[in-house]
Amino acid sequence: MKFGKEFVSQMVPEWQDAYMDYDYLKSLLKELQRFKHRTKPPAAPGLKRKLTLYRAFSGLTQRHHHDPTSPSSPDDIENHPILVNSVDRNGSQSYETTFLMSSEEGGEYELVYFRRLDDEFNKVDKFYRAKMQEVMKEADVLNKQMDALIAFRIKVENPPGIHFDRSVEMTRLASDIAASAAALSASTPSGAKSASKRAAHLEAIEESIRGQADDDDNGDEKERNTPVEAKPGVKIIRPAPLEILDRVKMNNTLETPRSTIKGVLKAEKHEELSFSRENLRKVEEQLKRAFVEFYQKLRLLKSYSFLNTLAFSKIMKKYDKITSRNASKSYMKMVDKSYLGSSDEITRLMERVETTFIKHFSNANRSKGMNILRPKAKRERHRTTFSTGFFAGCAASLVLALIMIIRARNIMDSEGRTKYMATMFPLYSLFGFIVLHMLMYAINIYYWRKYRVNYAFIFGFKSGTELGYRQVLLLSFGLGTLALACVLSNLDMEMDPKTRDYEAFTELLPLMLVVCLFIILFLPFNILYRSSRFFLLTCLFHCICAPLYKVTLPDFFLADQLTSQVQAIRSLEFYICYYGWGDFKHRENTCKDSSVYKTFYFIVAVLPYMARFLQCLRRLFEERDAMQGLNGLKYFLTIVAVCLRTAYSIYKGIGWRIIAWIVSAIAAIFCTYWDLVYDWGLLNRDSKNFLLRDKLLVPHKKVYFGAMGLNVLLRFAWLQTVLNFNFSLHPQTLTSIVASLEIIRRGIWNFFRLENEHLNNVGKYRAFKSVPLPFNYDEDDEKDD
Repeated sequence: MKFGKEFVSQMVPEWQDAYMDYDYLKSLLKELQRFKHRTKPPAAPGLKRKLTLYRAFSGLTQRHHHDPTSPSSPDDIENHPILVNSVDRNGSQSYETTFLMSSEEGGEYELVYFRRLDDEFNKVDKFYRAKMQEVMKEADVLNKQMDALIAFRIKVENPPGIHFDRSVEMTRLASDIAASAAALSASTPSGAKSASKRAAHLEAIEESIRGQADDDDNGDEKERNTPVEAKPGVKIIRPAPLEILDRVKMNNTLETPRSTIKGVLKAEKHEELSFSRENLRKVEEQLKRAFVEFYQKLRLLKSYSFLNTLAFSKIMKKYDKITSRNASKSYMKMVDKSYLGSSDEITRLMERVETTFIKHFSNANRSKGMNILRPKAKRERHRTTFSTGFFAGCAASLVLALIMIIRARNIMDSEGRTKYMATMFPLYSLFGFIVLHMLMYAINIYYWRKYRVNYAFIFGFKSGTELGYRQVLLLSFGLGTLALACVLSNLDMEMDPKTRDYEAFTELLPLMLVVCLFIILFLPFNILYRSSRFFLLTCLFHCICAPLYKVTLPDFFLADQLTSQVQAIRSLEFYICYYGWGDFKHRENTCKDSSVYKTFYFIVAVLPYMARFLQCLRRLFEERDAMQGLNGLKYFLTIVAVCLRTAYSIYKGIGWRIIAWIVSAIAAIFCTYWDLVYDWGLLNRDSKNFLLRDKLLVPHKKVYFGAMGLNVLLRFAWLQTVLNFNFSLHPQTLTSIVASLEIIRRGIWNFFRLENEHLNNVGKYRAFKSVPLPFNYDEDDEKDD
């Protein structure tokens, strides 16, 4: 793989604009190369070969070599075509390259190249400095959190009323505090010096505290905070870490309905410290997650520095090769001396984070701690690919068998066709909707990865647990195979003439398959992608309790998916009615004649839209964003339109038809406009791409226009339910087709919605999720006020 492609593949997607624009600089060098080929044709191949051999064996190269750094060298100008200077602009350091051979033919091309090269380097260096300042602040915060954690541990392990040797505890505590401080506050020049002193004289600290343990028992505050001469020339301030807990409160970071209600009532957000082992476990778990996320940020920053330094080296070598100059040495010397190339703060900070994490969170087990900090990349397993192909082949074979049986036995013309379509078809269509949605999601994942949309970060999946498209295809084809096998097993259209009965076991197969699905979904064992299943259940529970939980992207994204599965939810309602109150042995039921069933037919249709409506209200209340109010209005109109269309399908009548048509048209137009403008970020009149965005991930613009047209077309698929187009299809079949078209529309919507979210994250360089911290210091409250 060429370096340019490797460079792009290893970028942090959200930081891609902050990386050196390698392709652009390469294009400038290509223009320079074309100019040189036009003005100076290459020498004859024979002459070039003789000269190469002559220079290689004659020793002339070594005999006439001059030190390029020597001022007396006659070839000084030739060997040093550039001068790189550091310039102070508005209080920030930047670098400027002076090209010394601009008077030569083609020099203007090289001038442009070096100007752009400086722009790219200054951009990279500035970004790296800014990110390093951010991680230094985070390191300070984590350092304070660790101080509180260590003191908290001692309080838990030595509760009041139990006598313990204070000198021993203070010695151990001082050791822990010094180690954690050295681990996290050593990246600024002053911090590095103090941390090195702590690490170097840790024994002296311990000796000092042992020597004055009696003073600690007396509680002399003044004496404890005075500098102690630990070793000649070293001043150490003995910490009083237990007093840290006097100005610390616990953050109530767990989002629950209770905490939401307390927030509405403006109750205290922080809890008084309760020194229990349960609280200690929660605090350790939160800090553990914070350290893991912080370490990942450090790793990506280190990779950012290395990749960009390598890119500047590669591009300068290309320049030297094209121009036959020796400019890379001078330029790379500047790069190496710059903050980007010379700062080792990131490496030292990573080492100290590793030390702290291993000591405090993995019981001093280095391999265990490093496995948590550096999770191994998930490898694609051949058995997953094989199983996916196997189940796909089984599903295709069963579909073919189903078509052949229907044609051979002329089932669609039999007398039991009407009863079958009214009972068994709604039961099995549920699996068709689920499988279709999973297939669309697998396609989304494939293209998100292809266009480097960081869907795992956007959704907040735990690192290494996100499903790839192969795993989703495996699940969808596996479920499809089981469902098709069940369909074939009870494809009987007529009762047994002797018993006037169907086979009870085969009639129960759809119910057994649904129960099996729910068992797998709630299975607590670590099989069948448990992390992903529990993540789905958590988001589903948040959707059900919509206004009582803080709305995150996974929650409202799942709620949007459910709005496209209304027919599947109605199928679940039919399962309950059919097997609970119907006569499944004779394929008979009175569901559609029941007023209770009709009432719930309305309710289950609006539940997903109601969840989204309540989520919008929650965000409007929290964020004070008027756009969330308009978004909520969109879902309210949709709820009204769905209710009116449902009423028309049940009660018929011209009045219901006209009202349903008008409200549905208004809702569809509003939703379509929202999809294109706000969810996809398209229809931008000021964009450099006509009616699109400035930034597009898909290189072909016609894809966006095709998707917009298809979205409009599929948005109005509901017209069939109101206008009653004459199709030679059973009503259940027509309903399923319309529901499938909505699922396909949602699958297309998913890709562009997440693309827009990814580009928003790129614009703000958001590449990490924020992890709530367990402790809150009193001074933090003062700053907030």
